[in-house]
This record gives sequence, structure tokens and C-alpha cells, in this order.
Amino acid sequence: MPLIKSNYIPSFPFKNGHFSTIYSAKLRPSPGLIQQRERLQLPDGDFVDIDWSFSKKAPPMVAILLHGLEGNAQRTYMKGQAKILNQNGWDVAAVNFRGCSGEANLSYQSYNAGKTDDLEAVINFILKKNKYSEIAPVGFSLGGNLLLKYLGERESFPKEIKKAVAISTPLSLKGSLESLNEFSNWVYRNSFLINLRKKYKAKMKDFPEKMTASDYKKITSLLEFDNVYTAPAHGFKDAFDYYEKNSSLQFLPKIKVPVFVLNAENDSFLSSECYPTDLASKMKNLFLETPKYGGHVGFHQTNKLYYSETRTFEFLNSK
Repeated sequence: MPLIKSNYIPSFPFKNGHFSTIYSAKLRPSPGLIQQRERLQLPDGDFVDIDWSFSKKAPPMVAILLHGLEGNAQRTYMKGQAKILNQNGWDVAAVNFRGCSGEANLSYQSYNAGKTDDLEAVINFILKKNKYSEIAPVGFSLGGNLLLKYLGERESFPKEIKKAVAISTPLSLKGSLESLNEFSNWVYRNSFLINLRKKYKAKMKDFPEKMTASDYKKITSLLEFDNVYTAPAHGFKDAFDYYEKNSSLQFLPKIKVPVFVLNAENDSFLSSECYPTDLASKMKNLFLETPKYGGHVGFHQTNKLYYSETRTFEFLNSK
């Protein structure tokens, strides 16, 4: 306990992990949602943009949504989750990580799977509004790893954080990279790489002393992107040092509030380490559900409402 027996069984085509992943990312109709942008100036002079959506009830609860690699607050999984929470009494602050809101960020560093100081800045910013007595971080993929690391690496954090949810989370960053490097994942791998190379190239003109054409040519894989940029920009020796120090699996035993982790067995982004059933069976705060189906952030139920969105709402509202 708490291993959760899953009853999620989607319709036939969504039993295929790749179909559910691609459909959910590219073909699911975007949920209608009114968002209002607010910019948070960070201590180092950079910024993150937060896209708010509000419940009609002016509630004392807010969910902080954290997207995945190269995502943003307009992704269908972010808007779908925000919509059901808004409809059920939660305000939502959907965070765009540095450089992900459609405008280049200002500093050499950007975001990564373990950059919890930016999440801390967002939480403190929201607390200063004096509107909310409950804050619930909800992360998808990379964002899930980020929030679990945040919760597990600290001796204390704001009392307003009472629960958290992580969906399709790569608890082992190295293991997830190895999974993405499998041939069957070439579509996702290449899509990520194209976007990351484009951002690196655009950033080169602002930091010519740190980002060079010769380094740009080395970026032929996700591993090399992390070696060339992510690691040096954020103070790590190399990509493997970055993966080792930021994988959230090591922080799970120290988490003091209930967290719900939903990882599908047929998620091709995840390695075997991302299903810590033994650990969950021994921990009172880790609620782990591993459905047979769901792909990567692809828990289709209907176009309007995904299983993951329902389960998140149910967990956050449970006593």
C-alpha cells in the first residue's frame, strides 16, 4: 500500500501506446479555455510566464501545472487538466518554463528536469497573493520529475502544499533517455531534437562566448544536447551528472505529503525504474497507479475528458 489497482481500459485504438501518445499530442481537439498571462520576474533578472485560468467560485485552492520537455501552457494536456479543475472549484496557474512561452528567455540558462528554484519562485509568488490556503503542484513528464524532486529534496516547504500529482513521469532521467533512444521512438526523439537545436541556434547570437557554431554541430542527439548545453548552463559536469543528480526516484522516500504518480505500462518514454512498485508498497505517501494502457500523457477517455484529468481531480479532492 499504496499501490493502486487501475481500472483504465480505453477503446481499441488507444490501447496502442504510440497511437494514444501521438493522438493526444497532435490530434486531440484543444479544450476551450480562457487564460490570462502574468509575468514573474525571477531573482536573476530572467522571467517565466504564468497562464492563469479561474474557477467561477473564487476558491481558496490553486493548482500549479508544469509541462513537459519543450511544452507550454497551451498544450492540450495542460488545458484539459486546467479546465476540469476550474469546473470543480480550483484556480489554475499553468507555468511556462523559461523560454517556453513564445518569447526567448534572457539568461544563458533556461529550464531543465531538476531546476526547482524556479518552481520555488512561482510558489512564493502565488503565496504572496494571500488568496490560497491550498496549493497543488501537478506535473507532466519532465514537469512531474521537477515537482517530485522539489518535494523530496527539501526539509520543509509551504504548509499550503498538501498534495501533488505527477503524470507520465521519467523518474530515472538516464533510463528515460535510453528508452527514447530505441528505434521505435525515433519520431519523438527527432521532434524534441529539432526544437532544441532551433532554440540553441537562436540563443547563440546572445551568448556568442558560450555558444558556438562548432558546439551546435555536435548536437546530433538528446544526449549531446545535454552535454553541450543543459549540463554546462546549469552547473553540471556532463549529461550523466545532470541525470544522476536530478532524477526524482532518489527523492521519493523523503516526500512528506501524499503524491499520486500515474505511469502507463506502455509508455515508451519510460524505463523499468519509472515503476517503483516495491517502494510504493512500503511508503504511505506515494500512491502509484500503473495502468496497462495510456502511452505518454495519452490517457484517452473522451476528447473532452481524459482519465488522467479525472484521476488528478479525484486525488486532489480526496480526504
